[in-house]
Amino acid sequence: MVTPHQTNVVLVGKKPPMNYILAAMRLFQEGASEVVVKARGMNICKAVDVAERLTGTFMKDVKVKQVSIGSDEIQDEQGRTRKVSTIEIVLAKEA
Repeated sequence: MVTPHQTNVVLVGKKPPMNYILAAMRLFQEGASEVVVKARGMNICKAVDVAERLTGTFMKDVKVKQVSIGSDEIQDEQGRTRKVSTIEIVLAKEA
């Protein structure tokens, strides 16, 4: 997985997809050659939507370079450990 200290990562959460699309666009406009869209659990479908809308509508020169899926172990409020699905979509600007 990508380390959380990288600046080219967009973490998808509860906000509307357009917020994440704009964040990724800003990273590309600031000179990033790659942007990683990451999500966990129920936000995975939103991350896929962000990548698809970004590459299909807003930035046609950006393509999906790699998709990684996996799972993270997290602790819930009761201290129990459970697995949550994850996705990382690497988007790259074509030269």
